[in-house]
Amino acid sequence: MESRRTLIKLAAAGALGSIAGLPGSRASASAKSAGACSVGKSKPAATPVWRTGIEGQRIADLGDGRYLNPILSGDYADPSVLKDGDDYYMTHSSFDSAPGLLIWHSRDVVNWRPVGPALAKPLGTVFAVDIAKHDGRYFIYIPFMKAPWSPDLPSFANTYVIHAPSMAGPWSDPIDLKVGGLIDPGHVVGEDGHRYLFFNDGKRVRLTADGLATAGPIETVYEAWRYPDDWITEAWSPEGPKLFRKGGYFYLVNAVGGTSGPATGHMIVAARSRSINGPWEHCPHNPIQRTLSKDEMWWSRGHATCVEGPGGKWYMIYHGYENGYHTLGRQTLLEPIEWTADGWFRATGGDLSKPLPKPAAAAEVHGMPHSDAFESDRFGTLWSLYGSTPAEKARIAVADRTLSLKAKGTGPSNGVVVTQQVGDRAYEVTVDAELQGQVTGGLLLFFDDRLYLGMGIDGTRMTSYRGGKASYWPEPAPPARRMFMRITNRDQVVTFYYSLDGKNWTRHGVRSEVTGYNANTVDNLLSLRPALFASGDGRVLFRNFQYRALE
Repeated sequence: MESRRTLIKLAAAGALGSIAGLPGSRASASAKSAGACSVGKSKPAATPVWRTGIEGQRIADLGDGRYLNPILSGDYADPSVLKDGDDYYMTHSSFDSAPGLLIWHSRDVVNWRPVGPALAKPLGTVFAVDIAKHDGRYFIYIPFMKAPWSPDLPSFANTYVIHAPSMAGPWSDPIDLKVGGLIDPGHVVGEDGHRYLFFNDGKRVRLTADGLATAGPIETVYEAWRYPDDWITEAWSPEGPKLFRKGGYFYLVNAVGGTSGPATGHMIVAARSRSINGPWEHCPHNPIQRTLSKDEMWWSRGHATCVEGPGGKWYMIYHGYENGYHTLGRQTLLEPIEWTADGWFRATGGDLSKPLPKPAAAAEVHGMPHSDAFESDRFGTLWSLYGSTPAEKARIAVADRTLSLKAKGTGPSNGVVVTQQVGDRAYEVTVDAELQGQVTGGLLLFFDDRLYLGMGIDGTRMTSYRGGKASYWPEPAPPARRMFMRITNRDQVVTFYYSLDGKNWTRHGVRSEVTGYNANTVDNLLSLRPALFASGDGRVLFRNFQYRALE
């Protein structure tokens, strides 16, 4: 069966509270990458030096009036950003995570604080959404992709909407707009006062005044700018339309070239029109942004939202892969733009491996702790269920400083798996796991149900996992129903450890190089992330999950 990502390509082608940060800085050299063709010449990226925050996590704000991308480290793809007075809100594709659509808040577009999840009940895999505010109410337009765990969705892509009185919620249940086969909705209000959704491949539909239903047929109203045929890209894939109005024009910012694949593929293009009905004029200096060489620090850059930042300066917020660290997924980048005398805009960030001037605005503490003592339920903000219906949440209990997972299946591929995002090039995770019943449970680095690595215990032996299956090389760990487990990922080399007392640790005899655990390997737009799992019949109890970034 073709993957969801393949189907999407075909369709697109027209076929918590305030927590004090920790001072300091950390340097890490860019790793070499291979597999993408260069076009043009570019100097190798400079060695980036980030400031560090909570748990030593890298943060963009350098504390000296500058910032260094990414503004959100880790797999925060397809950013949709809403300016709401002096406040900025952002969310991203949440894919197979439940709850989904974590909302982030900022005042300076560099430092972001999690607010909470907007989508309690995903109906399928969540791809690129759009946030809108209209008549004092907030809306998120969502394409649900059909997944093995989905209800009976009629199309491979199905557009719904949720709404709320504030970005903090409460959010409604998803409402079916009965639009099938299209992705990446982009909301806009035309000069006629009507509301519209634009989609991939230049499609559009008018909405009712309340934004909760369609009010007309699907139309083709726009054709994206075509790049030269000899450019090295993944696919044509016109997608991700984001629209805004400025100076008498509607601007339509689009992505073409495919979102993964070659470093030089994904790009940002723009068009404008005096009317929401066109005709649309392509920007004379398209593409607005594109990676020109595999030597650059950020690859496959695209899917931009343009936003007016603090002080009236404008920015693009988009995603990209970090050279050598595709395992982290598509990370959120911030690039300044300037408006030219002819009414177009240009990207002015230059080499994004170097610091840029930070917007002058009050900053809140960035990010959140990734360690969890399980004193409260942080699902949807820190943790999420992988590939599960909303009913599966009943398998999770958080009480008495313990996370309890009620097991199912035969292993990580079909068991209960909970994951969290990370964004550091090197990190360590540790957890205390205890078995109840005939179960297997443990600690993983998990990409998807086909690709993961880690370790699990069943009370009699330890199973090591590599490449999405049990390893041929069993680790001779002692039989135990309670064990402390640790995984380090230091610049793509992963090492396992175990301990019976949490003090004396034994290193596994086999290490793993994990550069290949990425979207281009298994054709799925996700990232490699820490995970806990339970399979079999019974429960696995997890306590004191610890995360720290490594030097």
